[in-house]
Amino acid sequence: MKEEVSAGIILFNESENRKFLLLNYPSKHWDFVKGKMENGETTHETALRETKEETGISDVEFLDGFEEEIEYYFRAENQDIHKKVIFFLGKTKNLDIILSHEHLDFIWLDYDNALNKITYENAKNLLKKSKKFLDN
Repeated sequence: MKEEVSAGIILFNESENRKFLLLNYPSKHWDFVKGKMENGETTHETALRETKEETGISDVEFLDGFEEEIEYYFRAENQDIHKKVIFFLGKTKNLDIILSHEHLDFIWLDYDNALNKITYENAKNLLKKSKKFLDN
């Protein structure tokens, strides 16, 4: 079985009220920014690179003390893949998105609407943990 490691950011903005960024992936699910690590990168570097590539946003402030990991299995190109994704919580002042060709759409949503929009349970759990972290 192939092993993959990715990193991503639960990105939020508080210019008016707190909103989280969700991306619409080609498989039609809504999720956070994430992507595969490249050789020599740290997880933070991967998360920042993927955020810039997928959204055009480079001004991200990581919130110390938040790091969550999810794991899942999927099949691609006739191969079983075990994927681990490390997520960080990041704040940006930027609301302008330059969407990459990798995604169909994006949306900034408040917590309740984001929770309803997110497709997968593991991503919903990440959002819940993010809110709890931010509210403390």
